Amino acid sequence: MIRIRPKTRALMTFIATRRVADIVAGYGFVLPALLLIGAFVFLPAVYGFLVSFTRWDMMSPTRTFVGLSNYAELLESSEFWRSLAVTMYYLVGTIPITMALGLALAVALNRQFRGVTFFRLVFYSPVVTSTVAMAVVWLWMYDPINGILNYFLLQVGLPPQKWLGSSATAMPSLIAMDIWKYVGYDMVLYLAGLQSIPADLYEAVEVDGGGRWARFRSITWPLLAPTTFFILVISIINRFRVFATVHTMTGGGPAGATEVIVYFLYKQAFQYFKVGYAFAIAYVLFVMIFGMTLAQWRIGKSVHYQ
Repeated sequence: MIRIRPKTRALMTFIATRRVADIVAGYGFVLPALLLIGAFVFLPAVYGFLVSFTRWDMMSPTRTFVGLSNYAELLESSEFWRSLAVTMYYLVGTIPITMALGLALAVALNRQFRGVTFFRLVFYSPVVTSTVAMAVVWLWMYDPINGILNYFLLQVGLPPQKWLGSSATAMPSLIAMDIWKYVGYDMVLYLAGLQSIPADLYEAVEVDGGGRWARFRSITWPLLAPTTFFILVISIINRFRVFATVHTMTGGGPAGATEVIVYFLYKQAFQYFKVGYAFAIAYVLFVMIFGMTLAQWRIGKSVHYQ
């Protein structure tokens, strides 16, 4: 049997006491944040989930339990599937182009030359600009009568466009504005990824006689895979949640051409006062985003370990 000296036992007791004190202090520091998250995130989420099984118009104090009727009605709704298709159109139209342009800008600005900080700031400034303010400016640019875009078209002899007033051009117009706003965000993330790549790898390719394309294909693109995966996941989540741009510029029109799924949810809750149905839409949207994120994570993990 091992005998522990009194001094050693006292030291162990002191260390254990300090460890418990540190743990208590740590939880004490994070407790206010946990309480706020619980009060403003988790409790509303649980409350919304319960309301999704009821029929409620926010006006009457009573709610009628309807079980899965809201979810069944949602899955049978042609408007829901149309809004989902519009959202997917928005995703496909914005994410690949934004990521490609962000990578190109990051590669171009990942070097030292006069004014590089200025150019980085210029491309990133739309990201921190108010979405509503930006949408108002682009709304003026797209104005079919006084807009600057139609003015330039007339100057070169081309016919003016309706832009947001036509079902054919409304969504491409929103996509163009989205790309302008978020390309700087992707650029900054790609810049961070590029600056973490050791310069020795590029020197090794140059010694072997490889040019810029060889360096990009063999070094840059493979080592940017984690960054690309992160940007893709964040971009999909953010594009699924787009609302302010659509609400400010088109109101889901014309003829539902820009009615993304979050705007469809907004209409059900605050125009038709179908609150339980709107919460059902929110949870279906949550399941879709969670499923897509999980699938991307597993695919990215499998590719990373190959």
